[in-house]
Amino acid sequence: MPTEKTKALLNDIGTEELAHLEIVGTIVHKLTKDATIEELKAAGLGGQYAEHDRALFYVDANGVPWSAAGIQAKGDPIADLTEDMAAEQKARATYNWLINLSDDPCVTDVLRFLREREVVHFQRFGEALNEVQNWMQEKKCY
Repeated sequence: MPTEKTKALLNDIGTEELAHLEIVGTIVHKLTKDATIEELKAAGLGGQYAEHDRALFYVDANGVPWSAAGIQAKGDPIADLTEDMAAEQKARATYNWLINLSDDPCVTDVLRFLREREVVHFQRFGEALNEVQNWMQEKKCY
């Protein structure tokens, strides 16, 4: 990022996103830690148990393991911020769908909180995009 403000903003959002990962991991852990093997199998988690016991192993809804390949970066601040904004909207939509699947009010409350943070991140990335575009239009004198 070309400005100190946008660098700081990305640092803040990145830090919060790591906290989101921790929150989701904690939810999964709490929901599965006391499950019997039969309950895990009935929930479609038999393969997860066979490979990882009850340890957290980050996969998508289809069981595809997380990898850094899904992180998009072009090296152009406008393209990268636009991609960040799209990622926040995708996360917001995913939280909506998880809320629709949840029948646990405590889980639903946490998912609503996380969804709203994605909305805020989208807005902050939009502000950063405006700042970068303005910075790129300024005449530079050295």
